[in-house]
Amino acid sequence: MNWWLVPLFAIPLALVIDLRWGEPAVRWHPVVWMGRYLDALGPQMRTWPPLTAFVGGMLAWAMGACCVAAVGLAAEMLLQAFVIWFDVGSPWGGVGQVAVLAVLLKPLLSWRMLRDEVAAVEQALTVSLPAGQAQLQRLVSRDVTALDEITVRESAIETLAENLNDSVIAPVFWFAVGGLPAAALYRFANTADAMWGYRGQYEWVGKWSAWADDVLSWVPARITALLLVFVSGRRLAWSTLRRQASQTPSPNGGWPMGAMALLLDIQLRKPGVYVLHAQGALAQPCHARQAIDWAGRAVWAGACLGGLFSWACSQLGGV
Repeated sequence: MNWWLVPLFAIPLALVIDLRWGEPAVRWHPVVWMGRYLDALGPQMRTWPPLTAFVGGMLAWAMGACCVAAVGLAAEMLLQAFVIWFDVGSPWGGVGQVAVLAVLLKPLLSWRMLRDEVAAVEQALTVSLPAGQAQLQRLVSRDVTALDEITVRESAIETLAENLNDSVIAPVFWFAVGGLPAAALYRFANTADAMWGYRGQYEWVGKWSAWADDVLSWVPARITALLLVFVSGRRLAWSTLRRQASQTPSPNGGWPMGAMALLLDIQLRKPGVYVLHAQGALAQPCHARQAIDWAGRAVWAGACLGGLFSWACSQLGGV
C-alpha cells in the first residue's frame, strides 16, 4: 500500500479506536506529557516582567513544538523504515501500516470523551441544577455557579461546538496536511493555548501560544462550521455565519459555535461577553441531543474529507 494512501484508512480507524477504547492511560498519553511540560515552565515564567515573560513563553513554546513534531516525524520514519526493511508489500502489510498509524494518531484526537462529557451535563441537569453546574465545570474554566439551567446547557453546546474543532477536526486536518508531526504540533499548540493563552496570570507568557493557536486553527475552524452545515442538511448563508462568528473575541471559536446556534435556531451566550443568534429560542434538552448528533456526523465527514485529501496528494504527486 502506498504511504500516502495509508491515512485514507488510518483516520477513520483512529476514530473507531477512540469510540471503542477511549483515551489511553494517563502515563502513556502524549497530550498529558505536553501538559506536564507546559505546567512545569508556566508558573516560573508568569512572575517575570512582561517582555521577559513573552520571550520566555515564545521560546518555551518553540522548544516544545519542535520536540513533539520531531517525535511525530521519528514515529513516521520508523514505520516507513519497518515497511521498507521487511518489504511489507502484501495486503496484510498494508493493513499493519494502517493499524499502527491509527494507534499513533488516536491520542491526538478525542471525540468519545468530548461527546460523553457534554452528554453528561444534560444528564446531570435531569438530577439538579447544581449537578449540572458541577458537570459543566469539568469542561470550562469560567465560574458556573451563577448559571441557570438554560445557560448551563448553552455552555455545554458551545463547548461541544468549539472543541469539535480543537479536539477532532483540526488534528485530522493537520494530519492530512503533514502527517503525525503536523497533528502533534497542532495538539501542542492547542494545549499551550488552553493552559497559557488567556488573560490574567499567564497573559504575557501565553501571548505567543494564543497567536499560534489562532493561526493553526483558522482554516480548520471554518471547515468545522461548514461540516456542521453539511451534515445538518440545512442551508446557511456564509455572510450570516461570518456575522455571528464575529461576535466572539476568538477569531476561530465563533465559527463552529455560530454555526451550531444558527442551525439549532437557539441562543448561545457567554454572559457579559457575547450572544450568538440573539433572536433564537432558549436551548432545550432536544437541542443538546441534536447538537451531539450533528457533531458526531461532522466527525465522520471530517475523517472522510481528511482521508480524501491525503489520497488527492498521492495522485497529484504522480504516485
